[in-house]
Amino acid sequence: MGMNSVPLKDLTPDNFYNAPVFLDEGYILLTPETPVTNSLINRMAEWEFRQVFTDGYPVDVGASTIEEAGDEEIEESKPITSQSAGDRENLDKVAQFYEQFLKYVELVYTRYVTKNEIILKELSDKVKTLCDVIGENRRYILRILSAGTTSSNYLVNHSVRTTVLAIVLGSHLRLPPHRLIELGVASVLHEIGMVRLPPQLYMAGRQLTDTERHSITAHPILGYNILKEKQFPLAVSLSALEHHERMNGAGYPRGLSGDKISVYARIIAVVCSYDAVTGARPFKEAKEGYEGMVDLLKNSGKQYDDTVIKALVYSLSIYPIGSYVLLTNAKSGQVVDVNPDNPRYPVVLILGSRTPDGKETMLQTSEQGIRILRPMTHVEAEEHRQAKD
Repeated sequence: MGMNSVPLKDLTPDNFYNAPVFLDEGYILLTPETPVTNSLINRMAEWEFRQVFTDGYPVDVGASTIEEAGDEEIEESKPITSQSAGDRENLDKVAQFYEQFLKYVELVYTRYVTKNEIILKELSDKVKTLCDVIGENRRYILRILSAGTTSSNYLVNHSVRTTVLAIVLGSHLRLPPHRLIELGVASVLHEIGMVRLPPQLYMAGRQLTDTERHSITAHPILGYNILKEKQFPLAVSLSALEHHERMNGAGYPRGLSGDKISVYARIIAVVCSYDAVTGARPFKEAKEGYEGMVDLLKNSGKQYDDTVIKALVYSLSIYPIGSYVLLTNAKSGQVVDVNPDNPRYPVVLILGSRTPDGKETMLQTSEQGIRILRPMTHVEAEEHRQAKD
């Protein structure tokens, strides 16, 4: 292989290697972010492997980087790449793109209000780029979403957050590229009818009165009429009309139920509701992602499509990407990626911890190893980290 071989007997628990460690030519066993553990050594012995290969050397950092609770150890069966550890450069690049897309959507809404103009081809091209960015950088853009408000315009913020989440779910549901773009366009414009209402209704810094809430229910019909007038595809227009319909028939404006509700509208209904809970609004603070996920998982009255709810859980995990959590090893962390095999055990970045080469430390939570004990608020997680330092 062109690398140095390291006998199994020479592996020492709690050591980090400063370069990737390979089991063979095609299998990365450890990255510089992941320590050697007793469970790994024992498992390799059971598999009758006698050596590993690496260009690096061990760095003993003891147990100070990852403190294990009791007999719990990090599960090594799913090696994690350094990119999963929160590559700051990639995160910054995606954050810049997100800001640019946010400004573009603000322009779309402003241009409609001032010039009565929405350019479908231009919007579709922008959404196609967004789909590409999400496909390559899903974990980063979901972390950016979790960071909170970036625009003072609630309607724009909500539309962009909903669009990102809808594309993530649409990808999980295996929608083909052209339909994924169409879903993204529908998500950007699903609230366009709001601009025909007095701004004090959707920008109110207070709870609305019953009369005002009734007035808000006109926006799906207004949005449908706008998009139909602009000759948008029927699927996009119906998404604006039906995103407040519910599977049990308790929604509005037409009281549709089940399969009578269009597919895009069913996806947007879930992500729109999730963002309504987890995104800040003028009259309320945002809930933590875990609380929002629990609210939707309850699916009170069977309002939402179960397939879409399942897609949300597997795309974001029970503890959504960006959530802050307390681990069973007494460390605080932030969820940075999902486990596609089990949404209960996502990948967590350890707050305030670094590997020997200066990268952020993270781990794959698991049933047998370190697990999430409970969710935390951002403030609580930072206070906990500082107390541990």
